[in-house]
Amino acid sequence: MPEVSIIIPCYNEEKTILFLLQSLFEQTYRLEAMEVIISDGLSTDHTRDVISRFSQEHPELTLKVVNNQKRDIPSAFNIGLANAAGEFIVRLDAHSVPVKNYIELCVSDLKAGKGDNVGGVWDIRPSDDSWMAGCISIAAAHRLGVGDAKYRYTSEAAEVDTVPFGSYRRELFERIGVFDEKLLTNEDYEFNTRIRKNGGKIWLNPAIRTIYFSRPDLISLARQYWRYGYWKWRMLKDNPTTLRWRQALPPLFVSSIILWLVAACFLPVLSLVLAAEVVFYAAAIFSGVTWLDKSHQGIKTNLGVSLAIMCMHFFWGAGFLWSMVKSIFGR
Repeated sequence: MPEVSIIIPCYNEEKTILFLLQSLFEQTYRLEAMEVIISDGLSTDHTRDVISRFSQEHPELTLKVVNNQKRDIPSAFNIGLANAAGEFIVRLDAHSVPVKNYIELCVSDLKAGKGDNVGGVWDIRPSDDSWMAGCISIAAAHRLGVGDAKYRYTSEAAEVDTVPFGSYRRELFERIGVFDEKLLTNEDYEFNTRIRKNGGKIWLNPAIRTIYFSRPDLISLARQYWRYGYWKWRMLKDNPTTLRWRQALPPLFVSSIILWLVAACFLPVLSLVLAAEVVFYAAAIFSGVTWLDKSHQGIKTNLGVSLAIMCMHFFWGAGFLWSMVKSIFGR
């Protein structure tokens, strides 16, 4: 009987799944005490072939694949949980690579009672060798881009509002329920909110590290942050008190742009105010990135990082506002 069940939502991850599986095989935790459950959304690439070959070559590691017909993360996790046998549940993503003592540290902190959900810090890496991919990886861990989301940059252990992926005792799900499948993103934040409402806590240990590959270009980054913003509003409808300042600023900024655009249609001189706001915002972001640049990347890199941060802000805010409008005026 395994002690730890590692649940991995997965869909078309043939390029990265092998890195994750190899890192799990190399964990300091005993292999016979772990099981890996890949909840696959019926991948159409060679993901399952890669998994099958790895399983044949490494029979020491228990590896199961279960079908996720809905092809979304919360249902993938819940299906994996239903097939899990371990006392401890660890969630990982198919495009992440945990450090070798990841499972050991998660279980140790859970046993010590440090948190009901224990997680760590992302070591964010670019998806490819392009200039923009490198800039996006920097932006994804930059204070101007992510505010006080400590799991992206901190070096201090602390109680926080959320951690990436997460590890839990099985009894927690029996007590407060599983992931909300109505939320296709932010399902983990909503679950963490339930933990806190039930008197629990979320613990971040910076020694628990995971390599995370950021988006390779601005288009995919925009889609990602639109989705984050869209589903954040859906989560806030039931949990309005969980809104953080870092999450409120982007929709307020996008709202101001929309208001000035509409106003300028009736009073064209106001387009100058809109232009001034955009220029001031862009200059502030670039100045902030340059001032906080400790590694002296140079103007070209700082420009790319600034573009990525502005993309994150704008599309998070736009997705949030669109979700709010649909919720209020839609069916």
